[in-house]
Amino acid sequence: MDWEVGLIEWIQKSLGSLNSTVGTVLSFIAGEFGLMLVLLIVLFCWKKQSGKRLALTVIAVNTWLPMLKAAVLRPRPYMEHPDRIHGVADLGNSASMDDISAQGYSFPSAHSASATALFIPLADEVKKRWMWIAAVIITLLVGISRAITGMHYPTDILAGWALGLAAAGLCRLLEKKVRNEWIRHLILLATVLPGLFFVRTEDYFTSLGMLIGMIAAIHFEEKFVNFRDTRSIPAMILRLAGAFALYFVLNTLLKLPFSSEFLSGGTTAAYLVRAARYCLIIFVIVGVYPKVFPLFEKAGKKN
Repeated sequence: MDWEVGLIEWIQKSLGSLNSTVGTVLSFIAGEFGLMLVLLIVLFCWKKQSGKRLALTVIAVNTWLPMLKAAVLRPRPYMEHPDRIHGVADLGNSASMDDISAQGYSFPSAHSASATALFIPLADEVKKRWMWIAAVIITLLVGISRAITGMHYPTDILAGWALGLAAAGLCRLLEKKVRNEWIRHLILLATVLPGLFFVRTEDYFTSLGMLIGMIAAIHFEEKFVNFRDTRSIPAMILRLAGAFALYFVLNTLLKLPFSSEFLSGGTTAAYLVRAARYCLIIFVIVGVYPKVFPLFEKAGKKN
């Protein structure tokens, strides 16, 4: 719709040279690293159960998103209106701006959905007025940033917010109505499996692997690890630092058996390897790695 193009054009012209900086900074909050940081802080430094609930919600919505994008196939604003809208790639995305297979489709906005699915339920977990205000402001700013960067139309952003709320509502409903945790998790997994038949994008298989890994990690951790929440700041720092170090090490090591051509080849085998890689990474970080947390507590007390 032309009003959407005009609105994006007006925003970008109003910001001028700040367009790229503002859009990139705000988008970072709901990007891969920003989401991971907030989820790990909640999971390892505040409340374990809250972290697990939030992680399932965020991962689930990020698995539904590629399914919707593959069904709608709406190009990004800067692709359809290059003479009026300037596109700003997300941090870490070095692919050509004209490569739609790398940049993805527009509808709905993944950043907007992710921010909603994370910060609104987090505010409900914290149950403080200041957190609700912060959650609403962050969610709105992240959504607006997607128009600033020219990556999404306003209707993409609105749909993203709606999907994020729907994901949070569904996960909360399942928790209330389905007492058996295994059945609850299998229902959630069943909602994303249809994508195997028609989605061929890296983000879908990344999120699918993460969802399977998170479900397995939750049950493994509860049975064999059962780590406790901590209030020791040194222990919190060690937990977070170790988790990020483990992520980068595992992500590097698990790529070594395969050539870069294979991993980026877009074949079914490459996508399944990607899903398996992220499944294992999440399982180790959330399910196995917390086994060493008592050592961090001792180090914190000694300090």
